Amino acid sequence: MYKVAFVSGASRGIGRAIATSLAKEGYHLGLVCRKNQKMLEDLAEDLRSVYHIEVLTFTGDVGDPSFVKALAEEMLAHFSQIDVLVNNAGISHIGLLTDMSVEEWDQILSVNLSSCFYTAKAFVPAMVQKQSGRIINISSMWGNVGASCEIAYSASKGGIHAFTKALAKELAPSRIAVNAIACGVIDTDMNGFLSVEERTALEAEIPAGRFAQPEEVAEAVLQVIKMPTYLTGQVISMDGGYI
Repeated sequence: MYKVAFVSGASRGIGRAIATSLAKEGYHLGLVCRKNQKMLEDLAEDLRSVYHIEVLTFTGDVGDPSFVKALAEEMLAHFSQIDVLVNNAGISHIGLLTDMSVEEWDQILSVNLSSCFYTAKAFVPAMVQKQSGRIINISSMWGNVGASCEIAYSASKGGIHAFTKALAKELAPSRIAVNAIACGVIDTDMNGFLSVEERTALEAEIPAGRFAQPEEVAEAVLQVIKMPTYLTGQVISMDGGYI
C-alpha cells in the first residue's frame, strides 16, 4: 500500500531514526532540516537505495510559514497524499530568563511550537479529504513539569501538549489521530554538552539508569502510528520513569 510521511528535523538524532524506521516500513518520505543539508541528502540517498522508496528533501526553517506552505505544496503535488506527519524539529536554550533575549524566546517558540501549527495547517486538509491520517508531535517531559533555566523550551513543549489535545478533538471526526511523545533524556547531540561527570550523575537520577536511544523513540512512533485512531489526544511519556 502506498504510504507517505513527513518528518521535520530529520537530518540527525531522533528525526533521523524516525525517518529510517518509516522507510523500513515502506513509507515514501518528505524530510526537512534547518541547515544540515549534506547530512540530510546523504540520509535520503541511503534510504532510497536500501529501501527503494522516494524521498524528497527540503532545507529551511519550519518556523517560517511560507517555507512550510511551499514544501507541503510540493510534497502533495508529487505524492498526492500524506498519511503521517511527524513534528520533530526542535531547538533548546539553557540560561536564566533574565539573560534571555526576546529574539531567542521568539526563535524557540517559532521552531518548536509554531512549526506544528504551520505543518498541520498545510497538511491537514489532505488528511481530512482522505478521512485518515496520523499526526505525532515529538515533545519533552519538560513540557509536563518545566525545567529550570529552560523556560522557553519548557513553554514550547507545554504548548505542544495543549496543541495536541485540542487538535485531536478537532480531527477525531475525520478519523485522524493526534498524539505526542514526551521524551526524557535521549542520547543525541542536544545533550552533547554534558561532561562525563554530568552525564553519569544524570543517568543515576533516571530510574531506568540510562539515556534512551533515538531508535527507541522511533519504535514508539511506529507503535503509535499502528494504534487504532481511538487512541488520540494523548501525551505519552517516554522518560525511563524520570518524571
